[in-house]
Amino acid sequence: MTDMAQQTQTAPRAPTRVRAYAAQDATSPVAPFEIERRAPGHGDVQIEILYSGVCHSDIHQARSEWGPSLYPIVPGHEIVGRVTAVGEGVEGFKVGDLAGVGCMVDSCQHCDSCAEGLEQYCENGNTQTYNGRERESRAITFGGYSTSIVVRQEFVLHVPESLDLKAVAPLLCAGITMYSPLAHWKIGAGHKVAIVGMGGLGHMGIKLAVALGADVTMFTTSQNKADDATRLGAHHVIISTDAAAMKAARSSFDFILSTVPTTHDLNPYLRTLKRDGQLVIVGAIDPVGVHGGQLIAFRRNVAGSNIGGIAETQEMLDFCAQHGIVSEVEMIRMQDINAAYERMLKNDVKYRFVIDMASLKEGEQAAD
Repeated sequence: MTDMAQQTQTAPRAPTRVRAYAAQDATSPVAPFEIERRAPGHGDVQIEILYSGVCHSDIHQARSEWGPSLYPIVPGHEIVGRVTAVGEGVEGFKVGDLAGVGCMVDSCQHCDSCAEGLEQYCENGNTQTYNGRERESRAITFGGYSTSIVVRQEFVLHVPESLDLKAVAPLLCAGITMYSPLAHWKIGAGHKVAIVGMGGLGHMGIKLAVALGADVTMFTTSQNKADDATRLGAHHVIISTDAAAMKAARSSFDFILSTVPTTHDLNPYLRTLKRDGQLVIVGAIDPVGVHGGQLIAFRRNVAGSNIGGIAETQEMLDFCAQHGIVSEVEMIRMQDINAAYERMLKNDVKYRFVIDMASLKEGEQAAD
């Protein structure tokens, strides 16, 4: 280990103040703010954040649309960076390693779900990367719209060096949200899969399902997105507003992933499932029109799926490295986050914004 690395690891064990962007309430813009990060303690990994993905849930939580948010709120749960320090007892990470942090930074570690590596379903509640509370200190957790973060080693991921780092960030939410159900239902060669919705989630679903060997169809309402779906590897595209095309697709699919984040009628898609087919909801919606007859007649199933556990997320990252899969991204500066939010609300992004955190450091240097 170099002298510099040793100095980094043995830095004084005191909290540090770092620059970030935060919303102060449900109506305020996300603006410059300073937060405190704990010093890396036993089992902790400190990461300099290089890129932070922008998820639609960042908007929901900044605006307190999913229940009362904890303010100030520093969003961001698609984090990629380099390790700058490790606490005592850390194994598997060293200074200089590429590292990632997704939607969770802790869980109880002893319930049945945690014991099975399914921390996302922790029966005592996992600790969210932001808009949550640390389990011991009860301090508010702050996310990736900041220059650094400290996370316990069990929730830090190894980022493959071969991948484009800026385009890796969305894999830590959008990527694993799509990979987890595909893996759970053992989708692969010989399966006919459909993805509903060509957005941040849907475009990753195409890439992952194709790499797993499935025959993949995209359901979309937009011809422009249909062209993109084909470019990204979809074998077929169905415009869901085309009644004749929807009728022709009846009883076609083994597995459907619905990514649409708004309320919509699931019945047209249920009709396209084969007997014993599975429709899985990963969009945060209140589905309507689930007619019992559509399920009973062909023993069709409807389920939901969350993100993946840490082991499965690492598996997904390694799979993406093996197949050269990353997200389609548009880079922005931290200072442009509010404009990016407005564009996201208009579906004006293909297909994920990622913040170059060097822009926040430029602001730090200017302040100095």
